[in-house]
Amino acid sequence: MKHFKLSAKTLLVIILTILTSSTGFAQQPREEIAEKYKWNFSDMYESDAAWREALESFKQKINEIDQYKGTLTESPENLLKALQFNTELSKQASKIYTYVSMKSDIDTRQMKYNGMKQEVQQIFSEFGARSAFFQPEILSASQEKIEGFIEEEPQLEIYRMGLENMFRTKKHTLSEPEERIMALSGLVTGVPNAVFNTFSNAEMPRPSVTLSNGEEIQIGTAAYSRYRAHPNRNDRRKVFETYWNNFGDFSGTYGEMLYGNVKTHIFNARARSYESSLEASLYPNNIPVEVYHSLIDNVNKNLPAFHRYLNIKKRMMEVDTLRYYDLYAPAVKDLDLKYEYDEAKQIILEALEPLGEEYVSTVEKAFNERWIDVYPSEGKSSGAYSNGSDYDGHPYILLNYNDLYSDVSTLAHELGHTMQSYFSNKTQPYPLADYSIFVAEVASTFNEVLLFNYMLNKIEDDNVKLSLLMNWLDGFKGTLFRQTQFAEFELKIHEEAEAGKPLTGQSFSSIYDNIVKRYYGHEKDVCFIDDYIDMEWAFIPHFYYNFYVYQYSTSFTASISLAEKVLSGDQEALKKYIEFLSAGGSDYSIDLLKKAGVDMTSSEPFDKAIEAMNGVMDQIEEILDKKKQ
Repeated sequence: MKHFKLSAKTLLVIILTILTSSTGFAQQPREEIAEKYKWNFSDMYESDAAWREALESFKQKINEIDQYKGTLTESPENLLKALQFNTELSKQASKIYTYVSMKSDIDTRQMKYNGMKQEVQQIFSEFGARSAFFQPEILSASQEKIEGFIEEEPQLEIYRMGLENMFRTKKHTLSEPEERIMALSGLVTGVPNAVFNTFSNAEMPRPSVTLSNGEEIQIGTAAYSRYRAHPNRNDRRKVFETYWNNFGDFSGTYGEMLYGNVKTHIFNARARSYESSLEASLYPNNIPVEVYHSLIDNVNKNLPAFHRYLNIKKRMMEVDTLRYYDLYAPAVKDLDLKYEYDEAKQIILEALEPLGEEYVSTVEKAFNERWIDVYPSEGKSSGAYSNGSDYDGHPYILLNYNDLYSDVSTLAHELGHTMQSYFSNKTQPYPLADYSIFVAEVASTFNEVLLFNYMLNKIEDDNVKLSLLMNWLDGFKGTLFRQTQFAEFELKIHEEAEAGKPLTGQSFSSIYDNIVKRYYGHEKDVCFIDDYIDMEWAFIPHFYYNFYVYQYSTSFTASISLAEKVLSGDQEALKKYIEFLSAGGSDYSIDLLKKAGVDMTSSEPFDKAIEAMNGVMDQIEEILDKKKQ
């Protein structure tokens, strides 16, 4: 059983960091973008008025919850009716929120939809409070009794996983009045994230910078993501300095936002008697905290491989000192790789062919039926994500496509999420369709592996091949090392707060500065980190998602192992992978991956990823040595 919450599918907000070129689109008025490149909201609701009707209907149904109170453990029939009622309301709630959230994302300046989203969140808090008796009441019975109910009533089988997990987490479940308070706390615990989103995307001042060609540009997040890859080094430096010093002007504000979010996690952990915020985040999905710590330990042990990549970057860019603002620039000079959106679609369709006809035809449907909102526009939420929360509809993808190779990779990445949502929603009943965040990034990074191999096999030109190989290494940097760097920062700030130490913008910057300098070998003269980079933590929305980022890294290692088997032509591996995509939340994440062929409790996936990374670096150095002769 699941009460309504923002699902893993709703939280798949990804800012990709593998950029190769500075060309692309500036933000533009939305009305100038062709309809075929925009979401078709009528697939959910014909109009805002229709959405309003659905919301009012949902509000009325909330009043029916009380009829089930005190009846849940009387008979299998009573339990089934209550769970089916909760399921239907949860499904409606998810669709209602998805619509207004996406409406807000296409123009964060539009306060109408932000207000509607706040209204929905208040109603959902009431829903959570009114239904808070479900879990304590079920847990008042023995697990044996509930298992007997399932045996007597076959329709309860789809709730077995949720019910068993409920008893597994029983020691962290509170009394009914306490659960009601926890549900009502949702009215305030989401405030730091909401403020961060509004301020960062809509209201934060955007400073201007004049480039070497005389062009004056405003540096917001979309422009920063574009111009940080500028081939002119001095222009990159100006963009970095201007963008991060602007963040520095609001260090106190960002510090309060993030500290407020950390305190929310601590409140939840302590209220539910977890030993730490980390355990509180991982335990409900049955992820051992050792998985988190092992990732950080393994990455730190393998920083020499990361430093090897940075030294290759330095060699290819022909700079005396590699600096942080060089990391997103093209490593191959005078090579302007551009891929218009329609070209990217064809590349991806061909790259994904190893996954079979149904997979590819569904991706075509996503392209043709406006599941994707493609181009950046004024006020549009930054980054990219896939949202598969409309169970009876279809998933949606938000992009900010800029004609870069990284945008092709991002599109393939998000389509991986979309296809996992599609297969899970199609195969699993609603209570089992929502996969956990831990496995959410496997399908996306798997698609990136397929794209990389497809492109590598097509290209013969050494310069283009070098560019592609470096882009793939940039993926290791951005997904394995950078996300683990974030994970280590997130763990450290929670440990500091749990020890009673105050956190400010300044202390966040100090912690971040120490970690980033160690990862990038600042003291070893591998890569120079300018002082203003200590504000980069304020840019990362994932720090508001409660120990989310480490899963990019674990999923990356898992996907490399799985893709290697599928690309070898192993039909059994392909069958298991599609079954994994279709499994939703029908089992615990660790077990789902074991069934697919990857054991995330061992070091093998990580070791294979480092082996693959070194193999790519070997190829690059071989080409560079040949060109030098």
